[in-house]
Amino acid sequence: MPNPTRPRHRGLYLVWIALVIAAGLASRSPWLGLPWFWAKYSGDALWALLVFFAFAWLWPAVRTASIAILAFSFSCAVEFSQLYHAPWLDAIRQTWFGRLALGDTFAWADMLAYLAGIACGAGLELFVRWLAGMGCGQAVGEKT
Repeated sequence: MPNPTRPRHRGLYLVWIALVIAAGLASRSPWLGLPWFWAKYSGDALWALLVFFAFAWLWPAVRTASIAILAFSFSCAVEFSQLYHAPWLDAIRQTWFGRLALGDTFAWADMLAYLAGIACGAGLELFVRWLAGMGCGQAVGEKT
């Protein structure tokens, strides 16, 4: 059974964050040649997964479910912010980083992708905690 009170290993989360950033950037790359649907929604899911891992890194003692709810709420807030069009905000969204971080067009479907990414992160975290509880902690980076 996963131990929800055991703090997360921040080093492991930094590795996961780096991997998710790399995968997210690759998902939007034309060199991969992903079909539009996969390029669009895998990028959105990976963005939300990054938010989940970042919040888990920031608050290592907070329960997985709370981190997932916080990450989904934040992701939806960023999505809804795309309905607001102030000139200064639209100028940020027109940059490469602004488009990646904030998006530029509201879509309800993006929230399903966010939910999928966060669910994958929560599932991975629970699986790693389960492995640690089975005595495999050193293999998965858990603190002793």
